[in-house]
Amino acid sequence: MKQIITIVMAVGMSVATIAQQNIADVKKTEALLKQMTLEEKVGQMTQVTLAVIAKGGWGNQDGELDAALLKKAVVEYKVGSLLNTTAHALSAETWRKMITQIQDETKNTRLKIPVIYGLDGMHGQTYTLGSTLFPQNLPMAATRNPELAIAMAKVTAKELRASGVRWNFAPVLDIGRQPLWSRFPETYGEDVYIGKTMGAAVIKAYEEDGLRNPTAVASCMKHYLGYSASRNGKDRTPIYLPEIELREYYLPQFREAVKAGASTIMINSGEINGQPVHGNKYLLTDVLRKELGFEGVIVTDWEDIKRLYTWHHVAATPREAVAIGVNAGIDMSMVPGDFSFYDLLIEAVKKGEVPMSRIDDAVKRIVMLKMKTGLFDNPYPETTAIENFGKPEYQIVALNAAHEAMTLLKNDNNILPLSKNKKILVAGPSAQSISALNGCWSYTWQGKEEQWYPADSKTIFQTITDKVGAANVITTTGKGFENAMNFDAFALSNAAATADVIVLCIGENAYAESPGNTVDLALDENQVALAKTAALSGKPVILVLTEGRPRFITNIEPSAKGILMAYWSGKKAAEAIADVLFGDYNPDGILPFSYPRSMGEIVLYDRKPTEDIREVFNDDIHTGYNPLYPFGHGLSYTTFEYGDIKLSTFNIKADEKLSVSITVKNTGTKDGRHTIELYTHDLYASITPNMKRLRSFKKIFLKAGETQTVNFTIDRNDLAFVNAQLKTVTEPGDFEVIIGKKKEKFNYQQ
Repeated sequence: MKQIITIVMAVGMSVATIAQQNIADVKKTEALLKQMTLEEKVGQMTQVTLAVIAKGGWGNQDGELDAALLKKAVVEYKVGSLLNTTAHALSAETWRKMITQIQDETKNTRLKIPVIYGLDGMHGQTYTLGSTLFPQNLPMAATRNPELAIAMAKVTAKELRASGVRWNFAPVLDIGRQPLWSRFPETYGEDVYIGKTMGAAVIKAYEEDGLRNPTAVASCMKHYLGYSASRNGKDRTPIYLPEIELREYYLPQFREAVKAGASTIMINSGEINGQPVHGNKYLLTDVLRKELGFEGVIVTDWEDIKRLYTWHHVAATPREAVAIGVNAGIDMSMVPGDFSFYDLLIEAVKKGEVPMSRIDDAVKRIVMLKMKTGLFDNPYPETTAIENFGKPEYQIVALNAAHEAMTLLKNDNNILPLSKNKKILVAGPSAQSISALNGCWSYTWQGKEEQWYPADSKTIFQTITDKVGAANVITTTGKGFENAMNFDAFALSNAAATADVIVLCIGENAYAESPGNTVDLALDENQVALAKTAALSGKPVILVLTEGRPRFITNIEPSAKGILMAYWSGKKAAEAIADVLFGDYNPDGILPFSYPRSMGEIVLYDRKPTEDIREVFNDDIHTGYNPLYPFGHGLSYTTFEYGDIKLSTFNIKADEKLSVSITVKNTGTKDGRHTIELYTHDLYASITPNMKRLRSFKKIFLKAGETQTVNFTIDRNDLAFVNAQLKTVTEPGDFEVIIGKKKEKFNYQQ
């Protein structure tokens, strides 16, 4: 008891200390603001990229800075923030040297305000050589394990901080409801609850140590709002979205992230209903600031203020574009390649087009961010942070995450796990590709340049060879996804004659943002030809899918005996794949999206009943939700059996909670993890209800033969929806709880 009391007192003192620090930061910020000129304030709102101060600009390869260009940015233009890299990731030592040089230059300014540096640490510290790369957000959603996401974020924060960086442009909170979208792998899939749960967990992990701590970084929730709802699936293209849908599916993740304490937010590069979000005062000020209560820094995405003039044509001049964005609520402009924003904003303020109150509001938030991150205490890379880079235990976190992401879609006649005594033909473009295992934001923006990956990165071919020995492995592939050898169907056919099993590794190579745009989710003809050739061999075919989004496999799926969805699962992906294929790990990942059959059948699991109508015409039966594999699908090498759902009551009121329990038994012969998902269904409502909505999930571990009771608690908030008046409400009536194939009805009253 004494220990508990001591701990509580210590926590209380910590909270009090933080509160006192915040008060001190506010006072210092307000005092500094009074001293600042207009030029100094606008400089703080200006963010430029590394290429602006690097020797050779975008061609820079080594992180060497140009002293004159650095002085121009920091002293002449008083730039408050820098971001990004040039060609590729740099060593942690180089990052620290650069940031030290930048902060040294700030000492030559009148007020000596430090610069805050930001990087896209999307699935690990993307832009530091030798950093730990984890699965992308999509496979992290497949794990259904927020604790793994927290562990990943903690490592990312430490490796960013060890590089001297205190601001991370992550996590992506866009919801993946359009699989054509090139940023689909950066999302947590199609479900709102998973997105807000995983996103909030990551934000807390980044920031909960306190931003002055060398184990923490300021997070950036992105991209507010509706970015992923692209009308045509292409990046940065128009979105037409009624506000009822915006609030139901795209806003909740950001609301939860604000509650979790996110320090910054990045804005959607596109437009919604004809209005660019960067110029939308309703979304940026009325909803984000006033309704959600966000108090942190609002930063644009790349060049997006400029694009109000050059792309969207809602501003007749570049200066008008700046005025529109800042007046709408933008605090910092990612310009990023010049100082035009600085010059234009000063001009706009002097002409009365932007009020000084808006400038002061923005700069106060930016300076407070720098206070919170400890830059005014010590702007230099901390020596205590350096030792946190590249620890061996980080690789264990990466392997655990990759293991739990692996999603077994098909296993006919228990073809898997494979015997280690079989002769295995490993084929396909992903077999000897590192980039196809990691995807975007992997040491380079696109992630394709494999020379920057760590030397100990392994391919699927290598890990399978490690498992069964070189004598039992045949391959027809060469290094790299695009190698012509990888698509040689004739060579595959010949090699198959001496193999017992074919492991065909297909999917997508890495891509990011607009370069990943596509008009079709079908696999290319060469990969389809490989799969068909493999099937014609008569040997069992196992498909390993390394994909950032679902690619159509309907024409080759029937001939495959086993299918493993591997996603882009990071540094340890190949090891995790081999472990699953040969039974050293029992797969437990489940789909965070509905795997579609074709472009004409992209229907989401939380569909409306009108999407599920069956119509008979000429003896054909059509159903709305008919994916190749449904949301939440994922097989195991063991089996699980559910008991009946038990409710604490069949009638609840507004101030009451409903307890839900179910027994789960591992009825197979192998130990395994298993995710239990709880859905609800509103039977009748004032607007068409969803067929079901995910409200909670729990992942458990059961030994063979073991039974466990799993408990959930839901309340009226878990039954709520956005009504026609754009209010989030819970209406009285009958509901169903759904777990697996089990259902139980209850009634809710006000």
